[in-house]
Amino acid sequence: MRGLFLAALLTLGSTVTAMADDIIKVKTDKSVAEVLDALEAAVGKAGATVFARIDHAAGAEKVGTPIPANQVLIFGNPKLGTPAMQIDPLAGLFLPLKVQAYEDSEGQVWLTYEDPKETMDELDEVEKSPVIGKMQGALKKLTEAAAQ
Repeated sequence: MRGLFLAALLTLGSTVTAMADDIIKVKTDKSVAEVLDALEAAVGKAGATVFARIDHAAGAEKVGTPIPANQVLIFGNPKLGTPAMQIDPLAGLFLPLKVQAYEDSEGQVWLTYEDPKETMDELDEVEKSPVIGKMQGALKKLTEAAAQ
């Protein structure tokens, strides 16, 4: 029984590490609101559509449990998403793309997103397609521009 528990714990530990490796973090000196405004502008300039902006901190405040600034921008571009869904309709489960801006416990603001290659790793044909590289490039370019 103890061996099973240790094996489960080791498996869980490696899963947590793998998940942490999937997250891309971009440091910024801007506030959460400023960097998300910049990201929203960059997304629009790139021809993509912003679908939603979620303010987690405002929601937490409403229920009396404040958290540091934390917002998510959800956006997409049919030129990138449609080819992925043509390969496998299940790609739509992972689209549109999203980027989070949050302030950590030390006051540092980060832009974060999950690597699309990892997000869609269960969809073998999508993961292997050139569209993933285009998504990775777009997210990198957009977040780096917003962080400046």
